[in-house]
Amino acid sequence: MSTATGPRRGAGTKGVPRAQREEQIVAAAMEEFGRHGHAGASMADIARSVGVTKPMLYSYFGSKDGLATACVDRIGGRLVEAIAAAMSPWPEDDQPAHAVLTAVFETLRGQRRAWFVLYDRTLPPDSEPWHAARRHRDTIDGLAASGTAALLRGHGNDDALDADALKHVWTGAVSALVGWWVSHPDESAQNMSARCARLLSAVRNGS
Repeated sequence: MSTATGPRRGAGTKGVPRAQREEQIVAAAMEEFGRHGHAGASMADIARSVGVTKPMLYSYFGSKDGLATACVDRIGGRLVEAIAAAMSPWPEDDQPAHAVLTAVFETLRGQRRAWFVLYDRTLPPDSEPWHAARRHRDTIDGLAASGTAALLRGHGNDDALDADALKHVWTGAVSALVGWWVSHPDESAQNMSARCARLLSAVRNGS
């Protein structure tokens, strides 16, 4: 005779293909890590939100660090691909900033807290997810550095320190905008793109 919990457990585990279950776990973990950071994230809460047992998380990903690494690689790879595509070819109107911001918002559509999975300051130093995050962030920083240097060269400025300073301003601004977006959940990716277009225009025109 089946127990009350038996059918529910089977439907929530064995009835789902492994690849689909992994997607569900990573999606739930992305929200948990993005909201609480690695240090505050709960494997039990991730398992509960998916409807599986905590041992299943470990059987799929090995450890909390293994799951965090999967999340970092997922969002890091998507952001790198989207930003690189937005920057190539370089927009003829010399306004790549809006294209990059739009790419970031579209990539984070439906999972905007994922940005903070990649830029999580609570990742254990020298751990697997720490190294994965650093690798993706270094790639994004490299793209930002090439973009700011090209932007300044287009205005006759070849100063390397100016380009480096502008890169830091840019990366900080992107993080701040994503943070603002998280605190305004009714704002869609499309609305954020339009808002940033207006803000960038105001900055360029001084009005």
